[in-house]
Order: sequence, then structure tokens, then C-alpha cells
Amino acid sequence: MFSGETLLEILNPMHYISHVVPEVSPTATVSLLLITCILLLVRSYEETSTIPGPGYCMGLGPLLSYCRFLWTGIGNAANYYNNLYGDFVRVWINGEETLIISKSSATFHVMKHGHYISRFGSTLGLQCVGMNENGIIFNSNPSLWKEIRPYFSKALSGPGLVQTTELCIKSTIKYLSRLKEVTAENGNVNVLTLMRLIMLDASNNLFLRIPLDVSEREITLKIQKYFDAWQALLLKPDIFFKISWMYNKYEKAAKDLKEAIEKLIEKKRQKLSTAERLEENMDFASELIFAQNRGDLTADNVNQCILEMLIAAPDTMSVSLYFMLMLIAQHPTVEAKIMEEIKAVIGDREIQSPDMQNLKVVESVIYESMRYQPVVDVVMRKALADDVIDGYYVRKGTNIILNLGRMHRDEYFPKPNEFSLENFQKNVPYRYFQPFGFGPRACAGKYIAMVMMKAMLVTVLKRYRVQTIMGRCLENVQNNNDLAIHPDETQSSMEMVFLPRNGSL
Repeated sequence: MFSGETLLEILNPMHYISHVVPEVSPTATVSLLLITCILLLVRSYEETSTIPGPGYCMGLGPLLSYCRFLWTGIGNAANYYNNLYGDFVRVWINGEETLIISKSSATFHVMKHGHYISRFGSTLGLQCVGMNENGIIFNSNPSLWKEIRPYFSKALSGPGLVQTTELCIKSTIKYLSRLKEVTAENGNVNVLTLMRLIMLDASNNLFLRIPLDVSEREITLKIQKYFDAWQALLLKPDIFFKISWMYNKYEKAAKDLKEAIEKLIEKKRQKLSTAERLEENMDFASELIFAQNRGDLTADNVNQCILEMLIAAPDTMSVSLYFMLMLIAQHPTVEAKIMEEIKAVIGDREIQSPDMQNLKVVESVIYESMRYQPVVDVVMRKALADDVIDGYYVRKGTNIILNLGRMHRDEYFPKPNEFSLENFQKNVPYRYFQPFGFGPRACAGKYIAMVMMKAMLVTVLKRYRVQTIMGRCLENVQNNNDLAIHPDETQSSMEMVFLPRNGSL
């Protein structure tokens, strides 16, 4: 039995500390005080955070959330936390506070304001693929990004947009005439490879206009490996880049593509230096090369900008078209509506620029495919200033992940979990549907992308009826959900049957 005084002494923490501290070494004393301070800070940190999400738990929460992003990918991890905690969630990536947002009002706020034009990611990873303060896709230097963007905006609008339809038709017909090159022995067409070849040819004719010094298949394979490296390295911790046997393959993939593109750019420089009339050779690449000659841009920045312009369509847009053809093949009634519209608007001739605004069904199919089966369903930003989003205080430097894929299935649409043209029977307010984003950092190529996809889709469907391989469905083909998702890269998953249409429309 304890006496009353003894019990009070035991319950008095100052009595405990005053008796214990003198008996321990100075090092142990300092350690004890540090641990106490850390626990108090952790408790204070957790109590002041009002945003839903996993608890800090003495650092265990940040570690687990970061591991989930590394293990499952950005899209899957974002969906996991949104499903668990709601449409506004706080997690940590590499120790940095990160918000995952899938609510349209909050997404609209982030995209609209200029203090969210920066992105986040591993500095060493972005350096490896050449995107750290270079190019436009993941350039997080706001001032440099603002200098570069006008070159992209000019190339992706105006005269360049006018000639896009003709060039895309030309590239599509070119590779449809060589369909045997992407056809397996069983007669099935490797559609994803076909789309990548068409997109690369069209992009080259629009933005660089230099004959490829290696096979188109080789370049598309380099592009695919480059994107895989970018996706793999985007969130990796610094220690990963010290493990050579894991890192070297990604470094090589990035280096191989950069070297191939730099050779093409050097040919472009030589062509410009010997051209008698420069106006006939002016395009996106030419504008950048002259900017470098004036001292406005560095050589590395010019090379990265041209690389990004050439690879964007062969990766993301080719995968988008692959999924569109897959979904059209799985929905005969949708295909019938498309063909009826093509017959009424275009007839037997090829599609022309004035036809674009009249292809309402085709446009709805493109939008619905991008909503139902997005290729890039998350947008990554960083707060450049303190802010309040939907009532939550957001500190400067906070990472933001906009989970657009989930938002497109959670709000507004009458049949969110189905592929249905009813979802676009009427105009959808842009705050609820953002496949290209909007605001100061919206996709610079959103208008030309729609023209390219319409031109290529119509050109293919006028000539071929596409069928899926018996027994396969989209859910079996697509098993990933990430920053730049790809189908299962096996031969069978990318194959479809192309049946020539009888007669002309």
C-alpha cells in the first residue's frame, strides 16, 4: 500500500524528472528532452490539422502514404485515399504535405488561380528525363515556364491548327496503306502501335519536318520507354538514384530518346542554315532554334521543348485513340451513330476543317471516352502562396493532386459508371469536366488535340470497322490507373480486328 504522500509524488511529473535527471548522463538527459519536445510538436501538429486523412502517428502516417504512392502509382493511391476519406484529403509524399482533391469546386479554384502554375516531383527524377526547369510539361520554374509557353501556344493554334486536318489525314492514310506492318500472323492489328506511328508522323510533319534517320517503330519504342522512365522516377526518393542497378535502365531510356531527338534537331539546324527562303521552313522547331541563336533560350531547353512536342501525341493521344476504338467496337449502337453522322456531314470525301464543328456525335464519343477511360486522370500542382480552398487553409509549398478521373465519375453525369453518350447529350459545364484542364496552366494543345483525334478517328472508321478480339473487354485490357496509363503491353491486349467497309460512304 502506498501512502498519500508517496502516491502524490509518483503522480507528480516534476518530482519524477527532478529525481531522475541528476542520475542519468547528460546525453540521456538531452535525448529525453528532445523526445518530449518532438511528441509535443507531433501532438500540436495533429490537433491543428482539420483536413481529413491518415494520422501523422509519429511519422508513420507520412511513411505509409508515401510508400503507397510508390507501390501502387499516383492514380491508384489518390483513388484509395479519396475513397477512404472523401474528396479532400491530406497525405504526405516524400515528407511533403500533399492534398488529394476530387471535388469540382476545389479543382476549379486550383486551376483558375495563378499561384498554382508550378508542379511537384523528384528533382533528380525530372533531371534524368530533362524536365527539371526545361520544357513545358513539368517545368516548375514559373518565370521560365512563362517564357516558353508562348512558343507552344503559337504552334498549336493559328496557321498550325489550320493545316492539322490535312496532315493528320495524310499520316493516317499512309499507315493504313501499310497495315500489314502492324498485323500479326493471325490477322489481328496491333492498334496501339498503329496509332503511335500515325501520331509520330503527324507531329513530325507539324512541328519539326525532318525525315527520321531511324525506323518509325524504333522511335516510338524509345518514346514509350521514355514515358515509362518519367512515370517511374517522378516521385522516387533521392536515395533511389544512388542504386545504380535500379536507376541505370531509366537513365538509359531517357538518354536514348534525347540523343535520337537531338540528331534530328541538328539536321533541322543545318537545313535552316542553308535555306534560301526561311519563311518556307518556319515552324515550332525553327522558332525555338532562332530563339536560342538570339540568346533567349538555352540549347538544353530548346531540345527538351522539341522533344516534348514530338512525344506528347505519340504517347497520350495514341493511347486515347486506342481506347476510343476499343469502346466503339464494344458498343455497336455508338458506332452506328458515328457512321450515320459521317455519312451526313462528310459523305464520300475526306474530312475537312469546316466539318469539325458539325461532328457532334464524334465529339461526344471522344469526350465520353476521355471521361470513362482517361489516359491522364490526375493533375499535379504546388501552391506558390498561402490560400484557402473550400474552407481549408493551404500553406505555401503544399503539393496538390487533382484527381480528375474520380471527379468525372462522382459529379454531374447521369450515368457516371457507364460508357454512354447520354453523359454528353447537353453541354457539360467546364468546371465538371476537365480532360485538358483550364486556367493559366491548361493544356496548350487542347484544341489541336481535338482536331487530330477527330481527323484520325473519322479517317480510320470510314475505311474499317473495328472489332475486339472475342472474349476480351476493356476491364481486362486496362488494369492500371496512373499519371500516364497504358494498356497491358502485351501483343494480345493491343490487338483488334480491322474489317474493310464495303463500298464508300
